[in-house]
Amino acid sequence: MNICMVGTGYVGLVTGACLADFGMNVVCVDKDAEKIATLQRGDIPIYEPGLEEVVSRNERAGRLRFTTDLKAGIEEALAIFIAVGTPPKADGSPDLTFVRQVAEAIAEHMNGYKVVVTKSTVPTGTGRMIEQIIKDKNGRHEFSVVSNPEFLREGSAVSDFLRPDRVVIGASDPRAIEVLKEIYSPLYLLDTPFVITDVASAELIKYASNGFLAVKISFINEIARLCERMGADVHAVAKGMGLDKRIGSKFLHPGPGFGGSCFPKDTSAVADIARQNGHPFRIIEATIQANEETKRRMIEKIAALAGSLSGKTAAVLGLSFKPETDDIRESPALAVVEDLKKAGVTVRAHDPAAMTNARAVHPDIHYAKDAYDCASGADFVVLATEWNAFRALDLARLGAALRSKTMIDLRNVYEPAEMRRAGWKYVGVGRG
Repeated sequence: MNICMVGTGYVGLVTGACLADFGMNVVCVDKDAEKIATLQRGDIPIYEPGLEEVVSRNERAGRLRFTTDLKAGIEEALAIFIAVGTPPKADGSPDLTFVRQVAEAIAEHMNGYKVVVTKSTVPTGTGRMIEQIIKDKNGRHEFSVVSNPEFLREGSAVSDFLRPDRVVIGASDPRAIEVLKEIYSPLYLLDTPFVITDVASAELIKYASNGFLAVKISFINEIARLCERMGADVHAVAKGMGLDKRIGSKFLHPGPGFGGSCFPKDTSAVADIARQNGHPFRIIEATIQANEETKRRMIEKIAALAGSLSGKTAAVLGLSFKPETDDIRESPALAVVEDLKKAGVTVRAHDPAAMTNARAVHPDIHYAKDAYDCASGADFVVLATEWNAFRALDLARLGAALRSKTMIDLRNVYEPAEMRRAGWKYVGVGRG
């Protein structure tokens, strides 16, 4: 089957490459000629473990191509996936400009029956909007609109796509449902659960899922704050909670707040969707507020242990919003960097993948070659992102590079008692 993937960002590139791995003939289209040229050279513009191998394998097999020719991509394909950005507007609502532009292009160039699949995260009602745009501009050809939300985690997107928890297909046309089932047939054969529903419900499933996970993260961060005031240990509390099968242990890891390209954007979007429908979503609104407060209080935690900050130097380990990605969007680690700079701190930083992206935003900080170079001459270290490279540091060597053996561990990578026995001034999040 021929597939056209419109958009070669994170979602489009991973989805296109993995569908090619399923045996589909995929052409990935983007209006950014420089990005397409980069992909045609075999260079991957994002850091995502395993993606380069999947792209290379399917390009060699002739199943995956990259082009700026949207017209040809639409004409050749049976299924057209919309995987363009839906960035938040000032009021938190998603900007659907790019989605509308793709729908208009499909209407202009379609030459027969097409299945138009929204892979971008879009609010409920977008499917109807796409359908109306195409009907208004092209009444000659039949088409179907399908919602097929993505559930990819940055850092494990390839494995998430190839071994998903579920596949959601929102459609009213049985013919379109069969096309999507054929596309995902390798997963169907592996007994992956398929959720077949209407378009509106499928659109809401993604927002509901991310909203709930964001609530869970903010909940454990609020519990961590309570633990600090009561002298309790959030690790013990989270373990006791997580063993309840109704709750589960995932997303019960306290830290400096959630970030990235999905949770901040999607929580704002679902709050806006609820307001537009006359239902203020109080839990989501409180989650957004709690997350902002969590980010802000990290600088208080640092100052409480390190003392007066003005004129000091900090070694910040980690800049991406989570490990195994170079994504710095809404990164809590960068929020810490910004607050340190405002407090008059000189910042040295190291991240295994995100320093190029961070340098574009913060060109004035020193980017170190590794954790020990980062700590050289610093007054304290802030562990902001839990990369594996930071989980087993040579603490004697790290301490020798610092002016003071002081660590603020915002990801609870190390054990407080062991750190103190080793002579460190140490604080984690919610550890009593």
